[in-house]
Amino acid sequence: MTDAQETAADQSLRIAGGAATAAAAAATASPDLPSAPVPLLEPREGIPPVTATPEALAEVVASFAAGTGPVAVDAERASGYRYGQRAYLVQLRRAGAGSALVDPVGCPDLSGLGEAIGDAEWVLHAATQDLPCLRDIGMTPRRLFDTELAGRLAGFARVGLGAMVENVLGYALEKGHSAVDWSTRPLPEPWLRYAALDVELLIDLRDALEEELDGQGKLDWARQEFAAIAAAPPAPPRKDPWRRTSGMHKVRRRRQMAVVRELWTARDRIAQRRDVSPGKVLGDSAIVEAALALPADVQALAALPGFGHRMGRKQLDQWQFAVDRARTLPDAELPQPGQPVAGPPPPRAWADKDPAAASRLSAARAAVTALAESLNLPQENLITPDTVRRLCWEPPSEPTLEEVSAFLAAHGARPWQIDQTAPLLAGALSITAV
Repeated sequence: MTDAQETAADQSLRIAGGAATAAAAAATASPDLPSAPVPLLEPREGIPPVTATPEALAEVVASFAAGTGPVAVDAERASGYRYGQRAYLVQLRRAGAGSALVDPVGCPDLSGLGEAIGDAEWVLHAATQDLPCLRDIGMTPRRLFDTELAGRLAGFARVGLGAMVENVLGYALEKGHSAVDWSTRPLPEPWLRYAALDVELLIDLRDALEEELDGQGKLDWARQEFAAIAAAPPAPPRKDPWRRTSGMHKVRRRRQMAVVRELWTARDRIAQRRDVSPGKVLGDSAIVEAALALPADVQALAALPGFGHRMGRKQLDQWQFAVDRARTLPDAELPQPGQPVAGPPPPRAWADKDPAAASRLSAARAAVTALAESLNLPQENLITPDTVRRLCWEPPSEPTLEEVSAFLAAHGARPWQIDQTAPLLAGALSITAV
């Protein structure tokens, strides 16, 4: 056996051992120094071929249907390059099937693959980021395990995939290709290696985190959270998305806000038609500059930052047309300064508007903070801050444990969250009741 073969065999052995092997290696290292993570350089069976034809997809479907246990799933998008958040590569791994890289451009309907693994538990990292694009190509899990959320509940300070694999399993993942243009075809081999490695240890990580959560008495909490994610419907379209333009806080007059809206809408239409990221069509900073300046003509527009010499006359004309449209709108059609707020006002205004509510919120926040620290998990995972605010702004007429529990359940709190927080929140409401 050559030195290279010996190294590869050793790496395969270590990977197969998962967390237990890494822990054993750490135990033999110097007790005074932390052991260095082992670089994970190659997938166990090498880089799988990209599945991009119906025939190849049928083989992957059959292989994963015959596999056993959980299925590691990941998706790569082209954020910052293409319009929208569609998937450009789907990675999977399952015992008995190995790893697969599936191209949703060549195989846009993956509902057959989704159904083949539909009864299995899907293991994802930061599931809410990938589920929308997976749903768009026909893949929706019935059960899942989110390794990022599991890390949060277990109290890990860093929960990115690389940090979790390193801290839990003792391996270092190379993350240099996370922000590349995954719509590129053909995909370069280093990118494919990176993509395959993202699911290489995901099931090992899942198993180690399940053991950790069980030891902390939080495994049932995690299962409730995972079930809620799997059952959640798709998010509704955001109302007035133009209001999220970076730098919008500088724009205060309604006529200026109309310029932002018109430019944002024109940009979005062009970006969708060209299938490019809106930021590549026109930057947010340029939109804000035009809104503040309200240029009267193309020459004035061209003098603004973001509308420089590289922009042709045709492009300048289309942006000026959007500005002119906003400039001539009747007052009744101008946007209002802010979106209608559903729920309580910002907490900073509570002391003036309702001192009793401000007192309730202070007591509730202190109780939640103390409990989250004692449980070693983030406050927002213990109970959402919005739910606490709503409860304190308009509490039940009788802040009993039963009434508070019912309020939390109506606002989406899971049973474990209610069990942990309802007694403290009911106490905070009772103490500050006036």
